[in-house]
This record gives sequence, C-alpha cells and structure tokens, in this order.
Amino acid sequence: MISWLFYKIFTAFLINFLKKPNFILFYIFLCFLCYNRRLKFQFTNQEVIMALDSAKKAEIVAKFARKEGDTGSPEVQIALLTARIAELTEHLKVFKKDFSSRLGLLKLVGQRKRLLKYLKNKDYTTYSKLIVELGIRDK
Repeated sequence: MISWLFYKIFTAFLINFLKKPNFILFYIFLCFLCYNRRLKFQFTNQEVIMALDSAKKAEIVAKFARKEGDTGSPEVQIALLTARIAELTEHLKVFKKDFSSRLGLLKLVGQRKRLLKYLKNKDYTTYSKLIVELGIRDK
C-alpha cells in the first residue's frame, strides 16, 4: 500500500518536474530514489537461462557416451553436472544474493564429487582422462 501511494506521488511529482528545464537535478533524484528499480530493469532485460538446453546436453552426451544412447554412465553424468555447475557459477557471479541457487550449486558439486569418487575406484584410467578433458582438479 505504501509503495503504491509512493508511486502515485512520485509520478505526479515527475510530471510537474519535467515541465521545468532542470534535467540534471531530475537525473540525480531519479537515480537516488529508483536505484533498486533500475537494477531490476537491467537484469530483467538480460537472458537468464539456468538449465542446459537440449542441444548442448545432446552434444555433451554424444562426446562422453560409451555407446549410442548412453546417458547413465558416470562419464556422461559428470560431464553434464560440470556444465550445469559452470552455468550456475556464472549466474551467481551476477546474482550474488541468490541463496537457493547457491544451495543447488553445492548439491550439484557434492553429487559430482561422489560420482568422481566412484569412477576413480572403478576405472582409474577413464577417471584421469575425464578430469583432464573437463578441467577438474584431482585431489
């Protein structure tokens, strides 16, 4: 209710203020009062995609699959998780206060860590090739 009232008063003030030639003061006033709205406007114009699109996912699956149609092998799962982690990391660089995405990122990192541990114990040569190809550090 207060924000709606403020909006009405503010727009009436701006309409009267625009009739006067003092545009520098207007710009300073607008920046001071509408800083938060300007940020929201800037970010809503950006294209924010959180999930992998199907073309990129198919490319990763084709690159790391053991055979045609293989989506469940640890190599494919780790590669897909790495791509999702990279996109979420870029998202969190822009939206620093997105704590739910940060929690999701931590879950993805933990899941990838478990899959890497499984692959390391099961087949070390595949593990070493995969971490070199994906650029993941080995502990």
